[in-house]
Amino acid sequence: MPNTKSAERRMRSNARKNLHNRSITSKLRGLEKNFRALITGGKKDEAAKALPGVHSAFDKAVKSGVVSRPTANRKKSRLAHALAAK
Repeated sequence: MPNTKSAERRMRSNARKNLHNRSITSKLRGLEKNFRALITGGKKDEAAKALPGVHSAFDKAVKSGVVSRPTANRKKSRLAHALAAK
C-alpha cells in the first residue's frame, strides 16, 4: 500500500493508464490478426484496403506512447511484406 497521498494518486493514475494502454494493444492485436486472416483467406484486395487503417492504428499507438516507434515500424513492414508476398 502507498504511504503518501502522492503515491496513492500515482497508483490510481497508473491503474487508469494501464487499462487504457491494454485496450489499445488489444485493439492492435485484433487488427493485425484480422489483416493476416484476410491475407490467408485469399482476400488480397480487402487486405490492401485494410492496410492503411492498420498502419494508422500503429502510428496512433506510437503517438500516445503505447508502442515504441521501432516496434510499430517493424510490424507495419512485416504486414506490408506479407501482403506483397501473396
